[in-house]
Amino acid sequence: MEIAAAAETLIQAGRWLDARGLCPATSGNYSLRLDPRRALVTASGKHKGRLTPADFVVIDEDGQALEGGTPSAETPLHALMFRLDPSIGAVIHSHSIVSTVLGMVVEGRASIDLEGYEMLKSLPGIESHAQRVSIPIFDNSQDVPAIARAVEARWRVGPFKGYVLRGHGLYGWGPSLDVAMRVIEGLEFLLACELERRKVR
Repeated sequence: MEIAAAAETLIQAGRWLDARGLCPATSGNYSLRLDPRRALVTASGKHKGRLTPADFVVIDEDGQALEGGTPSAETPLHALMFRLDPSIGAVIHSHSIVSTVLGMVVEGRASIDLEGYEMLKSLPGIESHAQRVSIPIFDNSQDVPAIARAVEARWRVGPFKGYVLRGHGLYGWGPSLDVAMRVIEGLEFLLACELERRKVR
């Protein structure tokens, strides 16, 4: 994919997510695979609802900048997903109130198990509300490579659809940006349902 086209699709994604309160202020980050060895990622400290073509950085498979300014601090987490699964074409990190809070509400737990929700079928490969989907939870840290190592170790046990960072939102991905956006929208809804259930128990 050409850089200009990739940037424009991520700009539109940023506006959509910002309009729904899923990435307020400068939170969140997005990436899109350009080819087997390069990806485009949002630059550090940019408001995701006001992105311009200058607000992106081309990175290599290790997350190192090739073109542009300074990539997001979470770039190693994006690069990791592209390395772990060559079919992943886009990674989205949202930062809603729900995905930020829920991981802290269930402090001490390693995952959130989702089952019984019709919305589960918004996730690739899920065909029934009766299927159980486990979303791992990782502790947040300023040591992003350490988070990446924890995510990779959990992935080696078995792939997952997305994950939560305590106090730091949600990561989701897909073979295309459209699918990654659907995953994020679906998971944000499902996590909101889980948070509501805990309020009424």
